[in-house]
Order: sequence, then structure tokens, then C-alpha cells
Amino acid sequence: MIRKIAIRNYRMFREFDLEFLPGINILVGKNDTGKSTLIEAINLALTGRVQGRSLAQELSPYHINLDATRDYVQKLQSGVEAVLPTMIIDLFLDDADQSELLRGTNNIYGEDACGVRIQAKFSQDFSEEYKSFIQKPEMVRLAPTEYYRVEWLGFSGNAVSARSLPATVSVIDPTTIRLLSGIDNHLQDIIRTHLDPKDRVELSRQYRTMREEFSDKEAVKAINKKLQTDEENLTDRKLSLAIDISQRYTWESSLIAHLDDLPIQLIGKGDQNALKTLLAIGRKADNAKVVLIEEPETHLSHSSLRKLLHRIEDRCTGKQLIIATHSNYVLNKLGLDNMILLGEGAATRITDMPAGTVDYFKKLAGFDTLRLVLSDGAILIEGPSDELIIQRAYKDSKGKLPIEDGIDVISVGMSHKRFLDLAMRLKRRVWIVTDNDHKTLDQMKERFVDYLGNDFISLHVGSDPGLNTLEPQIVAANSLETLNTVFGTQYESKDKVQDFMLRDKTGAALAIFESSTKIVIPEYLRSVFTE
Repeated sequence: MIRKIAIRNYRMFREFDLEFLPGINILVGKNDTGKSTLIEAINLALTGRVQGRSLAQELSPYHINLDATRDYVQKLQSGVEAVLPTMIIDLFLDDADQSELLRGTNNIYGEDACGVRIQAKFSQDFSEEYKSFIQKPEMVRLAPTEYYRVEWLGFSGNAVSARSLPATVSVIDPTTIRLLSGIDNHLQDIIRTHLDPKDRVELSRQYRTMREEFSDKEAVKAINKKLQTDEENLTDRKLSLAIDISQRYTWESSLIAHLDDLPIQLIGKGDQNALKTLLAIGRKADNAKVVLIEEPETHLSHSSLRKLLHRIEDRCTGKQLIIATHSNYVLNKLGLDNMILLGEGAATRITDMPAGTVDYFKKLAGFDTLRLVLSDGAILIEGPSDELIIQRAYKDSKGKLPIEDGIDVISVGMSHKRFLDLAMRLKRRVWIVTDNDHKTLDQMKERFVDYLGNDFISLHVGSDPGLNTLEPQIVAANSLETLNTVFGTQYESKDKVQDFMLRDKTGAALAIFESSTKIVIPEYLRSVFTE
């Protein structure tokens, strides 16, 4: 199993450190935050290969972190001593029977540990060539990796091979698994599991008979006769068409699996990717101790994804599982306590989450977890009417919707605290917007006392207990004329407008959101945008 990883100057990671859990680890983050790169780095350290080829064959200047490269080029062009950046991936492993082969202090921390390092650094063998290369520093743009040497070592300093590593890895990306090879493997599984030798012999005989009978068909005979009498034949030998029945083509490789009578390559993308993932796990992960999976949710509905995750968990029992995902459902189902948030070249692990909160998100119907995780900030509101008013108020104040500033408006019902448990650990900016329900401001603050000590969490609630919900607050802040204009009504009193709004909260909020007439936003909502 992998304990931790330390990366220096590999692609987007200039200096990156992360500890892993022995079971499930879920990588989440916005696009281009390094999820795929991290999986690639783990696989590289355990196999010495990237994109299926050895790093020595694939190494290019773009494998070296660009910020490190820019610093090197700037120093070189400024006449300052410039050292070529070294790319390092250190993978720290749990002690195993073979750990002494890998144990040593040859790692970034100088820690006496079991592990493996892959690195690419300048080779002194190319000193003369390099001196010539930097004679014109103004021409240097990237690290000259042609002068680099790739080393794959244990922390002992000894060279390693795939056989010498106690941790084996399986990388599964359903978007890159070739479907036909998956079909072949699946069919072989069916044959091994369900067919006895007599069944196989009978299938083989029937298949050969069918191919032989093809040439006896009258239409095929007529075509072959035409081919044999063609005056433009390129050979003097008799030309005909027939199905190959030589031994190298067997019935196993010619049959195609069908689902509901459809060839498998014609079924939906979601079902294809789910099947490919399970096939790859069955084929690759049996002997692997570490399983890396890229976005298992691709093209899948929640119901299909639920089945897939259940099967992945079953097949990967006892293994270390590292999953990169954009799916709220994957994160919720496999547990927030297993989440690793990637961003800006660093990682944040969510630890010590209350058990009740983890359980809540696992059961959450809306799957809104990642909306909070991946936002720059979140406004937590109670329901759809609050959301519409907040969206309109923000647009009137800022000239754009909150999401354009990276701020998500999330309807959480009365479960603010569950999201706040997560926000505290992420140190995510959160505005709590809620009704006072006839309580005083001090009473409302007491409800959230465990969270308001953080400067990134603020409470926004009407201070008048008599105005207990959003609708009375809006009615109190606006004139009767404005309200009638917005709603297209002719009520004679504010009380009747309020009754109208309470009868259809969402409809009234939608009318405000879409109206060309601006309303006066209650002060407690305005404070969300003016802090």
C-alpha cells in the first residue's frame, strides 16, 4: 500500500506532498487541478512507464514543471548560476516482506523508509554539449531534457524493476480502454465460467459447419464462378471467396457478446464504460494492491453509477483504491472522510468529519457536496424562493450572477450545519442565509455558535422576530405600489400581498427574479454582498 507521495517539478506539481489512506481515496477538484496528473505520477513511480512507454523514451521538456523551468531560464538569461530542475516522484510504501530491498533514506525527506523514487535529472555525461547549448541563453526556452538521465531507484539507492516492487498497480480509465479487447476478455470469462468441454466442442463444430456451408450457398457459388471467369484476373490460379476455417481463427474470437440482442459496441456509452471498467478491474486488479480509477461516472446515470460503485467496492476489497472524480454521487457514496481536494498545486484532506455528517451526505438526494467543495464560496439558503431572491439581489448589486464570481447558491433546507462541518475543514467562505422563525438575533447566533468563530463564515438573518420569513421581510422593505407592479396585482394592502406571496412562495420569488422592476432587498440579504 502507498503511505504518501512527494512530487517535485513534475508537470503541474512543483512541490506537492500527500498522505493516503489504506482503503479508499477520492480525488476531487476543478478541471486542470492535477487529478489525472497525480494518478499518472503514482503509476509512473510504480511502473517506470508513462502512456505505456518508459519515461526515458517519453521524457520531454513538458514533463518538467513550467514554473521551475521559467526560474531556470530567467536565471540563465540574467547571468546568475542556473541549475537545471530535477524531476522527482517519491512513493512511500508500507513495510512488506521485500521492504529491505527498498528501504533507505534516499528520498526527499531523508526519512528511513520503504519506497521507490523515479527521477529525471541532468546527466554529467552531457556536460560539454550542455555548455555549448547555453552559450546563447537568449535562445533557451525550455529545459533541455535531451541531456537528462532517468533513474528508477528504491530508497536504498539501488535500481529497481517492476518485479522488485511489493506494490503492484492497476490503472483503469474507461475512456481509453479499447472496447473490443474488453469484449474478448468478457467472452472468455463467460466461456470459462458457464461452458463445460462438451459445450465448447459443440460450439466449435457448429461454427465450423456454418462456415463450410457458406461456400455451398447458390449465391456464393455464382459469385465465385464470376470471379473465376473474369478476364482481368491478376493470377492464373482459381480465385474464390470463402470464410477462413484455418486453425488460427477460432470461434471464440469471432463471436461477439450481445446485451438485449444488441452487439455490445452499439449499446449506450454509459453501459459500455461501466462494462469496460468492470472488465478492466476483473482483468487487471486481481493481483494489484493499488487500483487507480479515472472518472468512473463517465456517461452514467445515478442508478447505473450506484450499481457500478457497489461492484467496484466488492471487487477491490482489501486493495487501496484511488479514484479521480467530478461526481457528487461518487464522493457521497464512498465517503467525504476519504476525500482529497486538489487545487493550486496542493492537496487538502478532509479529516475528523462528524460521523453524522458523513452519513448525511451519503444519503443526500441532491448530491450538492461538490458544489460546495469546488466553489470559491457558497451562500447557504433554505429553499428555492430564497435562491431566486438571492440570485436577483446579487445581480442587481454586482451586475452578474453569483456563479460568475465563483459563488454558488445552495439550497440546504434546515441542514446548514452539515455543510458548515465541511466548510470549516475546507476553510471555504460561506454566508448563512436563514429565516429567524420568530427568534431573536442572539438566539439565531446561538444556533450557529460552533461555526461563527471562523472569519470565513457569517450569519445573515432578519433581526425582527415579527418578520419571521423572507416574504414578510420583502413586504416590509417595499412599497405597496412596487409590490403590485412586480406581481401584476392590484392589492389594496400589504397584508394581502403578503398572503399572496405566502400562498405561492416560489411563484412570487420567480416573479421578482424576472421582473424589470427592482425591489428593495431586505438589509440582512444586502449584507451578503456588502461585506
